[in-house]
Amino acid sequence: MELQVTQLSKAYSRQPVLQEVSFTVRRGEVLCILGRSGGGKTTLLKCLAGLAQPDAGQVFWGEEELSQLPANRRNLLYLYQEPLLFPHLTAWENIAFGLRVRGEREGVIRERVDAYIRELELDDHGHKYPHQLSGGQKQRVNFGRALIVNPRVLLLDEPFGKLDAQTRAAMQALYQTVSRKHGITSVFVTHDVKEALLLGNTFGRLEDGRLDLFSSTLDFVRDPRNGVQDELDFWKTIPEK
Repeated sequence: MELQVTQLSKAYSRQPVLQEVSFTVRRGEVLCILGRSGGGKTTLLKCLAGLAQPDAGQVFWGEEELSQLPANRRNLLYLYQEPLLFPHLTAWENIAFGLRVRGEREGVIRERVDAYIRELELDDHGHKYPHQLSGGQKQRVNFGRALIVNPRVLLLDEPFGKLDAQTRAAMQALYQTVSRKHGITSVFVTHDVKEALLLGNTFGRLEDGRLDLFSSTLDFVRDPRNGVQDELDFWKTIPEK
């Protein structure tokens, strides 16, 4: 199975936002997409999730076309930068929500939620409400709520962008571990080239609505638009003391 996107296009007020975007993400892979603000990254994720309707193009999971399906039937889950948790539910109940909506048995719900609570290192926080959680803890709950319903693909829109550096590093490590363990297929949008290199298997750059894919990590690193050399040059300028 794989996610296949072909010739996806979208315009707002006749201004092109996506221009014939095509790519494939194999099952279990993470495609990291970089690009400046306003380049179309969020619009791309929303079109994949079914939250926005493209003007042209198709989205497939394997041989199944998803383009005309509503968001709730695609099973492509979009995670915003800000975790959108239910404020009246505890962390435990937020994670359980998707299974309850699907009518799963209570015993199964308890077993699976407890397993994710442990895996996401939320053992001491399951009883807390969102306003009692830190930013990193909220994002962990957000991941748990998404993963527990076995999505085909996670669509991540700068999920760690508002976290402090230490918490962001911890969440990146957790995402790596959980992603590999469960074989999660992801499209991961980020502005951070180091985050992309750390988490991605394949790489793309979206600018002015056009997606450039890189054939290898080395090609991604060598492209001056991605800023890898600038990052290296910066550290060379730090004087020894």
